[in-house]
Amino acid sequence: MIVLGLEGTAWNLSAALVDESRVLVEKSSTYVPAKGGIHPREAAQHHADHMAEVVGNVLQAARENGWQMDAVAFSQGPGLGPCLRTVATAARVLSLRFGIPLVGVNHCIAHIEVGKWNTGARDPAVLYVSGGNSQVLALRQGRYRIFGETLDISVGNALDKFARSVGLPHPGGPRIEELARSAGQYIPLPYTVKGMDFSFSGLSTAASEAARKHELADVCYSFQETAFAMLVEVTERAMAHAEKKEAMLVGGVGANRRLGEMLDIMCRERGGRFFLPERKFMGDNGSMIACTGLIMLRAGVTTPLGQSQVRPGYRTDEVEVVWA
Repeated sequence: MIVLGLEGTAWNLSAALVDESRVLVEKSSTYVPAKGGIHPREAAQHHADHMAEVVGNVLQAARENGWQMDAVAFSQGPGLGPCLRTVATAARVLSLRFGIPLVGVNHCIAHIEVGKWNTGARDPAVLYVSGGNSQVLALRQGRYRIFGETLDISVGNALDKFARSVGLPHPGGPRIEELARSAGQYIPLPYTVKGMDFSFSGLSTAASEAARKHELADVCYSFQETAFAMLVEVTERAMAHAEKKEAMLVGGVGANRRLGEMLDIMCRERGGRFFLPERKFMGDNGSMIACTGLIMLRAGVTTPLGQSQVRPGYRTDEVEVVWA
């Protein structure tokens, strides 16, 4: 089987073809705002402007190699409404044009499934952290249950918010990680874990205030250590509660080496295994949508045209994981 996947929930427009064992081809175009954060309508217009080029390049590769598509998968949600609608429209057109089924994919689950596909993890507790989401999940009774999540903003949003306040370029995470490596001391910042949930807005505000009094590198280091310790704590408790021997890190913020290092230490100390997908699968990408679409198609899951409306608030635990 070969599935075409279309991703475009926020910044990145991406199309990819995957088969049972590998990514055949992937093409992308990323929206970069003139300043500040993402502007949903501008991002959607970017996707519309570049859709023909991105998808056309993938289809050209399919023609040249004789690859026959069995389905077109698309990110149905969660995400920014204007961006989701642009991608869903393209997916419907392709489904009708080639006479192949649609598969609507939950964006969060796609991060998990491509991570398992890439790493070989079988049944991990999952820490999913990105610009829009921060969740700790595990598969139980046919669904990815959310054991803990942010009560306000995601950790990626918090990092970007802090970065903007101190004049660092967007996205803020990579630059914060770089500065943190040259830090000389830890500065106490708010550590907010409530039950199995966490909160980052107060941490971001406190870090911005601390940057007026302390070296920026020290504040970046302290921000990371505090935020990541919160995430690791909840992930460890989820592993214990769900009786999982594996943990996996997915999502764009997962590219941060320090976060992976802290999770690896935690897993080794409790006799578990830690899985980290390749960096190219961490951010939003068409391969993860195509991969998940293929897994769903094999299980007989498709999306009728009349049920292909986008779902900006699509919860991870709403999806029946019949393929598990």
